[in-house]
Amino acid sequence: MPFHYNRSNQPSKGRKPGREDINDAAQLLEGRNAVLEHLRAGGPTDKLFAAEGSEVRLGDILSLARKQGIPVTVCDRRRLDAMSLTGNHQGIIAQAAAHAYVSLEELFQVAAGRGEPPLFVVCDGIEDPQNLGAVIRSAETAGAHGVIIPKRRAAGLTAAVARASAGALEHIGVHKAVNLAAVMDTLKERGVWIFGAEADGTVSLYDADFAGPTAIVIGSEGAGMGRLIREKCDFIVSIPLRGRVNSLNASNAAAVLLFEAVRRRMR
Repeated sequence: MPFHYNRSNQPSKGRKPGREDINDAAQLLEGRNAVLEHLRAGGPTDKLFAAEGSEVRLGDILSLARKQGIPVTVCDRRRLDAMSLTGNHQGIIAQAAAHAYVSLEELFQVAAGRGEPPLFVVCDGIEDPQNLGAVIRSAETAGAHGVIIPKRRAAGLTAAVARASAGALEHIGVHKAVNLAAVMDTLKERGVWIFGAEADGTVSLYDADFAGPTAIVIGSEGAGMGRLIREKCDFIVSIPLRGRVNSLNASNAAAVLLFEAVRRRMR
């Protein structure tokens, strides 16, 4: 059966491009054999899209994906038609990750190897690939030991994210959490203090103690941190703003907090 590994960000002629075409086309695997072999090989995968009515025919693929904890979206075949660059997706498209994810333990090992208190960035529901890539870039340039993202309702390590990171993704590990709240509990158990960034924070950026083991939580572009994630934070930190605009975007806020942490750790 034919398959194709998309390597172009250009949508097929004669149709309106979907969101996947713009952001993730370079990481879409189309066709039953291509997707099945990718999963069997343990290739990093963010999600699968399966056409409605094809669940029985694609049962082996969907079963393997679910065993691996990969989200599966069953949708109208026309959505897959809009995503496909080959026109022959056979009812299944996989969104492969541009880079392998790492375990939480590996992030701690990076900090231990440098002889430094951990410094992590936790992203809660950042959906814009450009923002996520910029956060990863800021984290790497600030010397952070890793980035943590949720498995669902957030951008994964797509080609667009890799490009926006400007090469940083090759030098910093990203952990994909099945349950972000549970990972935050694990961080606390291991002595990490969690600082959530919000405009209405009760602690000023310049009063927050980032010198010890630290995780900085950055919420989504529109809604900010989710209720449960906010409740898991030890401190809610605000960035003093002096202009008329009352907020920064997610990646800018991450950069400000990270480099304040750098300043604290240089003392």
